[in-house]
Amino acid sequence: MRIVFRLSAMVFYRYRYFGAHHIPETGGGLICSNHQSNLDPALVGIISKRHLNFVAKDALFFFPLNVIIYLLDAIPVTQEGMSIAGIKETLKRTKRGELALIFPEGHRTHNGDLLPFMPGFITIARRTKVPLIPVGMDGAYQAWPRHRSFPLPGRVVVVAGEPIHPEQYLSLTDEQIIELLQSRIRECFEEAKRIRLKR
Repeated sequence: MRIVFRLSAMVFYRYRYFGAHHIPETGGGLICSNHQSNLDPALVGIISKRHLNFVAKDALFFFPLNVIIYLLDAIPVTQEGMSIAGIKETLKRTKRGELALIFPEGHRTHNGDLLPFMPGFITIARRTKVPLIPVGMDGAYQAWPRHRSFPLPGRVVVVAGEPIHPEQYLSLTDEQIIELLQSRIRECFEEAKRIRLKR
């Protein structure tokens, strides 16, 4: 499925990605990305050579889409953010050395820019002490904004940044962790935007 998604992204979205070397080759981690469209899990997921656990809103778990989502080992969460069950399952998987992909904004953007972050990821980070890998994308909103029923062709760029290691965030307050992660994701987002708009 990764090969199919990657080829499709290259054909329909002139897809380019940078910084894949920042994703750990072993051990647990939280890949944290901005959220522009329903394409995002696939667009971010294909930059990693490792299997990812996707955190997805429970509204998506309906037939026949739920068959694909379950095959991808997705973790259901509520529309409001990380539910208790979702946190527990993500904790279990990251503690055993797996990667999880989350969208700290909790919702797709309304205008292409970043939304305020929800704090659900902080519990997972503090209890698992795994790296937070910031990812920023641009172009997915233009291809499939939330008000449109179907996606259109476009150009998408994804940039992964340097991980934020536990020793960098464990001594911070929750607000400081959110601010740090948000600034790192924004840096990646602005770099992705610069590359996408470059002629």
